[in-house]
Amino acid sequence: MSITLIALGFAVMLALMFLSLPVAFCIIAVGTLGGYLAYGMPLVDMMGGVVWGTLNNSVMTAIPLFMLLGEILLRGGIADKMFDALAVWLGRLPGGLLHTNIGTCALFSATSGSSVATAATVGTVALPALQARGYPLAASLGSLAAGGTLGILIPPSVNLLVYGSLANVSVGQLFIAGVVPGLVMTALFSLYIFVFHSKAGRNDRGVDLPMSDKIALLRHLVPPGVIFLVVMGSIYGGLATPTESAALGVMVSLFFVWRAGRLQWSLLEHCFTQSARTTGMVVLIIVCALLLNVTLSMLGAAQAVTQWVATLGLNQITLLLLLVVFYIILGMFMDAMSMLVLTVPIAVPMVIAVGVDPVWFGIFIVVMCEIALITPPVGMNLFVVQGLRRDGGSFSDVVVGALPYVFIMIGFTVLLILWPDLALWLPKSMSGS
Repeated sequence: MSITLIALGFAVMLALMFLSLPVAFCIIAVGTLGGYLAYGMPLVDMMGGVVWGTLNNSVMTAIPLFMLLGEILLRGGIADKMFDALAVWLGRLPGGLLHTNIGTCALFSATSGSSVATAATVGTVALPALQARGYPLAASLGSLAAGGTLGILIPPSVNLLVYGSLANVSVGQLFIAGVVPGLVMTALFSLYIFVFHSKAGRNDRGVDLPMSDKIALLRHLVPPGVIFLVVMGSIYGGLATPTESAALGVMVSLFFVWRAGRLQWSLLEHCFTQSARTTGMVVLIIVCALLLNVTLSMLGAAQAVTQWVATLGLNQITLLLLLVVFYIILGMFMDAMSMLVLTVPIAVPMVIAVGVDPVWFGIFIVVMCEIALITPPVGMNLFVVQGLRRDGGSFSDVVVGALPYVFIMIGFTVLLILWPDLALWLPKSMSGS
């Protein structure tokens, strides 16, 4: 199979997406048509087995469970109390409640697994408080949009779960590899606020509280901390698979919501319905991507790309920098999940051919997805945060506020390329290698 045909197929998919056709349809249309033209009906006949095998995979069960976990925390009021607790501590830093936005997003990310849910949840709580205290609008909106992106990097992450399924990489290794990069990204966001927004707004939340009351508020940080420890600890303690750990996380979250007196049938109904809708969308895209994988595998696309890269004589760093440019451009016109499932089948064999660790590449591609979430015109988090506004202001406010964080993420990606152990040190240490 020639590189020209691969590029043509990719271009056709992008063209169909630009026509506003569903992403899953675009992927399966190109995959099925390509396979049929090359091999005829036998390839089409075997796709039923691929669909069954995909949906019968236990890892797929973890997706609705992590979606449900995020919904329970979103509707259970846990984020409100997290924000209040962090506000009396982080709000004292130069930059005030903007630090609280980042801290709350990071903490919520450790239980949610979804960037959109993180941005929506924290934004709903934080935006009224920021506006009432005179924080610059663009800075407030940008910190919420960027902070929300941490939802797909800090484990548990649905995007890392999907990458692991597509690339046949250990989900547990991916989860632990995302911890240090997630913390470093959080620190970089706060450092930017410290330097450039040190005099933004005011923070009067808890300023006059005695220390004993401030310490007492820390109890609201217990639920996300416990859920994170249960999910990650059960995986690395050998007690549960990622799917089983997701189920444990759901049970623990239900307990905390019950303790808060908010566990009602109406809440559960809404959580289950919304989780089912989101899961249906994600799983449909994954199934179509795996069907495309079958076509690409039978046509020898991975081998063709690998050989093409070898003929270019690119070293590892040059190839990765080219991929950074490619993903930034692609992310401007495609949502993060679609970008992930569309490029993994081709990109993974390509980078493995030049010696890139597939676990490290999982973190790399998720950071690229983070950038896609806040780059216009199709940055999902930008639209989520804009939708939380009550003043009906210009969309450009969100874009201007989020743009500095895009450059921070690009700089972080370069650091990740030059220092791979930023992502690999922790999984290597925990595996004893």
